[in-house]
Amino acid sequence: MASFKAILDSGYQVVAAITAPDRPAGRGLKVQESAVKKFAIEHGVPVLQPTNLKSPIFQEELRGYHADIQVVIAFRMLPEAVWSMPKYGTFNLHASLLPAYRGAAPINRAIMNGELETGVSTFFLQHEIDTGNLIYSEKTEIGPDENAGELHDRLMNLGAGLVVKTLDAVCMGNYPQLPQGSAENVPVAPKIFKNDCRLDAEWSVEKSYNHIRGLSPYPGAFTSFKGKQLKIFGAEKRDKDRTKNDVDWEIVDQKELLWHCIGGALRITDLQLEGKRRMKAEELLRGLQG
Repeated sequence: MASFKAILDSGYQVVAAITAPDRPAGRGLKVQESAVKKFAIEHGVPVLQPTNLKSPIFQEELRGYHADIQVVIAFRMLPEAVWSMPKYGTFNLHASLLPAYRGAAPINRAIMNGELETGVSTFFLQHEIDTGNLIYSEKTEIGPDENAGELHDRLMNLGAGLVVKTLDAVCMGNYPQLPQGSAENVPVAPKIFKNDCRLDAEWSVEKSYNHIRGLSPYPGAFTSFKGKQLKIFGAEKRDKDRTKNDVDWEIVDQKELLWHCIGGALRITDLQLEGKRRMKAEELLRGLQG
């Protein structure tokens, strides 16, 4: 949403916004509109919600808006007939320093892998996903305790500025186009599946901590506790060496919940036990005493 607002604030005319169809959500399965749709309607921008991007009817409707350029942010893969439509082409904002972390989960994967920096990149769409010629990129450090949600919000604002910079340059006809080169020796960012979220007691404390940060607040790292799945959203590192006799979990004075790792332990602060709501660890421990 930050990029959409930045484009409008910079004086560009947005002739239409494309977003996902309305879908049922929540306990009552009430039909929900996307944030993009709500923002567009508030600002008088027509909204397209195709179920099939290859539909000739949708493509003809899109062509009727005569857009000079298209900007893609966190949307699904476009067919060539769509991304090649505008005279200035279509560029995408990606939350990594390409070619590193191509794929669906660049923010999560960067933190999970313990990266110290990341950034945002703009590039022109080509046939293969996230491979087009780079236009601009901008770096930022990843905080040692920053989680995926916090980094997402920072990159969202950083990316908004980069989108406007890219629009200005493309419309002026003066911008770089740098081939990304091979991604053979750089990390990738495939979609996160449930098994990717599982914690392993044999990991180092750093790897476990990064795993939790990289999956918080969604979808959440998990392990088992008292025979139930426990999602962990927040933790603090503790210097406590694990021995062969240590169990995975330790409750200290009925106030602290420790997850033992190789080379240390994690004090769990924010969690959700299967069948319960998200809460602080202290609240869960009080409930176990009752």
